[in-house]
Amino acid sequence: MINYHLTVSGRVQGVGFRWSTYQLAKQLGLTGYVQNLMNGDVYIVVQGPHKTVRKFVNQVKEGVSPYSRVDKVQIQPGNLIDDHDFSIKETW
Repeated sequence: MINYHLTVSGRVQGVGFRWSTYQLAKQLGLTGYVQNLMNGDVYIVVQGPHKTVRKFVNQVKEGVSPYSRVDKVQIQPGNLIDDHDFSIKETW
């Protein structure tokens, strides 16, 4: 199991990016959350098996919404969390 914290920059708010990220994570069986940041970026905490999380990250880099544009993804390893679901959180 691995845990990553992603900060996604580009056209990622107001284009269905959080919802599409949520759907992808649920489809892959991952846990964590996705959240808009006040500066226009999107913050994602994702956790699951190595191979599945890497697949998720690659798809996020490509843009999970057809209306989004991902310019940059910063990835930081995180500590494993005791979470059993993936959710959409309010703006932080």
